[in-house]
Amino acid sequence: MEGSRISASPRPCSGRRVWANKKRPRLDGYVNTFSKLLRREISSKPCFSISNAYEKFRNMRLVEEYDSHDPKGHCPVALPFLMKRKKVIEIVAACDIVCALAHSGVCAAFDRERSKRICFVNVSPDEVIRSLFYNKNNDSLITVSVYASDNFSSLKCRSTKIEYIRRGKPDAGFALFESESLKWPGFVEFDDVNGKVLTYSAQDSIYKVFDLKNYTMLYSISDKHVHEIKISPGIMLLIFNRASGHIPLKILSIEDGKVLKTFKHLLHRNKKVDFIEQFNEKLLVKQENENLQILDVRSSELMEVSSTEFMTPSAFIFLYENQLFLTFKNRTVAVWNFRGELVTSFEDHLLWHPDCNTNNICITSDQELIISYCKAESDDQWMEGNAGSINISNILTGKCLAKINASNGSPKVDSSKMRSTVSEALEDITALFYDEERNEIYTGNRQGLIHTLLQM
Repeated sequence: MEGSRISASPRPCSGRRVWANKKRPRLDGYVNTFSKLLRREISSKPCFSISNAYEKFRNMRLVEEYDSHDPKGHCPVALPFLMKRKKVIEIVAACDIVCALAHSGVCAAFDRERSKRICFVNVSPDEVIRSLFYNKNNDSLITVSVYASDNFSSLKCRSTKIEYIRRGKPDAGFALFESESLKWPGFVEFDDVNGKVLTYSAQDSIYKVFDLKNYTMLYSISDKHVHEIKISPGIMLLIFNRASGHIPLKILSIEDGKVLKTFKHLLHRNKKVDFIEQFNEKLLVKQENENLQILDVRSSELMEVSSTEFMTPSAFIFLYENQLFLTFKNRTVAVWNFRGELVTSFEDHLLWHPDCNTNNICITSDQELIISYCKAESDDQWMEGNAGSINISNILTGKCLAKINASNGSPKVDSSKMRSTVSEALEDITALFYDEERNEIYTGNRQGLIHTLLQM
C-alpha cells in the first residue's frame, strides 16, 4: 500500500499527496499520514524474520551526525526564511545517499560512505521543497516544490538521478508533468505499489494517471462530480459528491481506467462522513458516531463494528501482505482485520507525537515490524533530558522486541565530531527512516541535525 499524495495546500506537506497554495507556505508543517505510509512502508520483499529482529536492533549505536543547516545559506541569494535553521521533516535514503528535508524547504544530501554533506538539492534560490519521493524504478529522487516566482501557488516536480546527487550535480535532473497546472486544490500523488502517478488539475477538474517508470500519461478522468480518489493495489476508488441518502462510487482498473463496478453506498442522513477507504475488495465507511461498515464490493456482504469498539482514527496503514490494517489514535497503535476484529494492541509503543506524525514511524517491507519514536516508560524517566526512545515492535503480537534509548545507544566510535550526546540525539525527533538494506536508522530533530544509528 505504497502511495503518497502531495497537494498544493496552504501548508507544506511531507506526505505523498501534496497540495498547492496561493500564498507563501506557512512553515508549520503538515503530514498526510495515510499517504506517507502508503508510499514508504509496504511492499512484498521480506527482509528478515521476527526471530532475528532482536539481534538486528539490540546493539544499535549512535555513529554519525550531520547538519542540514548551513549558516552561509544553501545559495548566496536564497530567500531569508530558507536560510533559517529549521527542524527536519522528512528523510529519504537510497543506496549510500541520505536526503534530509528541513521545514524551511531546504533539502540537504549526505554521503554515508564519506560521512559528509554532498550538496543541497534545491536548484533555485527561491525553491521551497515540499516533499521527497524515491523512485526505485529508475533510482531517482523526485522533489515536489513551490517557488516564490509564482507566489508559491503551484507544485513543480523534478526528477534527479541519485548518481547526479552523488556527484553534487542536483541541477542535472529534469522537470516532470510540465503540462499540468497543479494549483490549489490540485495535487500530485505517487503510488509505489502500482507504479503510477496521479495528478489533479483543479482549474479544469481533470485527473491524470502517469506511468512511474517513464512518466508517460496513460489516461485521464474528467468529471467535476468526483470528490476524491483512493488508490489500492490494481484499482482506484472514485468517490463522488454525496447525494441526500447515499454516496455514488466507482471502481476503476488502475492500469487503463476501465470501469469495473459502479454502485451506491447508503448513508445516514445528516451525519458527517468520517472516512471512506478502499482495501482490495473491502470498502470501509465510517460516519460520525455510527458503526464502522465493512462492505465486500464483490459479494455485497456488509458487516458492522460497534462505534464503541472502533473509534475514528487519525490515520490508517493498510498491510496488504497480511490483510490487516493499523489505526492510530491518541498516540496508540492497534491492528485490525477485515472482519472488524482487534488483532493486536501494543504493550510498549506509546507514540511521542499526539498528532500521529508518521514521519516518526516506519514499517519494514515484510510488514512484521513497526519502528516508531515513542515516549519513554516511567522506569526510563530518570534519564537525562527529555529524550524518547525508538521502539521496535512485532505487528502481529504487539511485543516490544527492542528499544533504543539513552542508556543503550551510546557511541562506540570516536564521537568528537558529534555535538550531541545520545540523550540529546533522542530528544525532539521529528523524522525517522529505517534503511533495511544497510540496517541503519536515520533520525532528524528539531535542531536540523541528522543522526545515524547502526549495529555495532
